[in-house]
Amino acid sequence: MSTALAFLKSTPAFFVGTADGNRGRVRPFSFVMKRNGAMYFCTNVTKDVYKQLQDNGEMELSAMNPGGEWIRIRGKVAFDASREAKAQAFEEAPNLLRLYPKGADDEAFTTFFFTEAEATLFSFTAPPKQLPLV
Repeated sequence: MSTALAFLKSTPAFFVGTADGNRGRVRPFSFVMKRNGAMYFCTNVTKDVYKQLQDNGEMELSAMNPGGEWIRIRGKVAFDASREAKAQAFEEAPNLLRLYPKGADDEAFTTFFFTEAEATLFSFTAPPKQLPLV
């Protein structure tokens, strides 16, 4: 894989970790896109993940491919509730309309992105390798 984004797009799901007070929380995600040179995700503003990232903008995610490689990306995130970012998400993943029928005008839907992050690719047969995000 040449970028962390390409790796995540090649997997059916990846797991996002946040802090909930002094406890870690992990959940599956599957949406990721490139926007303005950054790696973007989406969520619902009523979910715990949104609240946790508002309280502590540090996030880590991980995914593994069938070939036995896995990626770990950790960094800081910021939210982008702009209509343009939301519209791009619906263009790239029209299936999101099943959850958010108002599309880019749905106030519960938001996007967020890494403002700074480090991506490392691991495998059982090679040393860890740094990857560019996008």
